[in-house]
Formats: sequence, C-alpha cells, structure tokens
Amino acid sequence: MDVTSPAPAPVPAVQRQPPLGKRLLAPLGTLAAVVGAFVYVGSVDPNQPGHYPVCPLLAMTGILCPGCGGLRSAHAVAHGDLVGAVGANAMAVLGYAAFAVFMVVWITRAVKGRRTDVSLKPVQWWVLGGLFVVFSVVRNLPFGSALAP
Repeated sequence: MDVTSPAPAPVPAVQRQPPLGKRLLAPLGTLAAVVGAFVYVGSVDPNQPGHYPVCPLLAMTGILCPGCGGLRSAHAVAHGDLVGAVGANAMAVLGYAAFAVFMVVWITRAVKGRRTDVSLKPVQWWVLGGLFVVFSVVRNLPFGSALAP
C-alpha cells in the first residue's frame, strides 16, 4: 500500500506595498495641480474682462450654465471670501468641499497602503446630473436670482 502525504497547502504570496513616496505620488500630484490652478485663478482676477474666455452658453443664449461663476468662486475661495464664493457659484463651492474631503481620504488611505477606488453607480450619476440641471434652471429663474453670479 502506497501512502503518500498530502501536498502542503500553498503559502499565500506576501504582497509588498510600494514605498510611501510612490503611494503618495498620485494624490499629492493631483493636489499640487489643483492648488496650482487655484493659485493662478487667485492671482489672475476673473472679474476683470479679457483674462478668461466667456461661457459659450451664456454668450449665445444668455442662460447661465452650472459652471458660470465658477472661476469667480475659485478666486473668492483663494482669497478666503467664502460668502463671495457661494454668491458666485454655490455648486462649485460644494464641489470644492467634496474635493477637499476626497483628498483627505485619498491621502490617508495612501499612507495606510489602501487603495482608493472611485466609482459611482448609474443612479448616483443620474442624481448628480439632476442636481446640476435643477441648479441651472433655478439660477436662471427670477426667484433663484440669488444663485446667479
């Protein structure tokens, strides 16, 4: 009778994490690019004509798009004027806040060696798009003029 011992269980491969510097490259590079954009917009005033192109939708139709006032909002944020930023484009300010929270999460997870996957379900995209549409419509109506830049 031939008795063979069972094969040993495979040892799981230990996954080595990339060094901290490499893990932080993408989030810190993204943060540096956004900070650079805010520094530029903070130093080149969008309230002065001729520095930035006008919104094509506004120029052709007179309708404010969801992004109208976004540069003025970023300029106000760069100068610490949050009330002025909300007055220029409240949706953009919410986007800046969401981006700040995301960056904290991304950097924290990178330091701990965890992946950060960003994926939205179709229903979340539809809700987000719906919010942009409602914001756009309301800011173009007389009762929503407080949302216009």
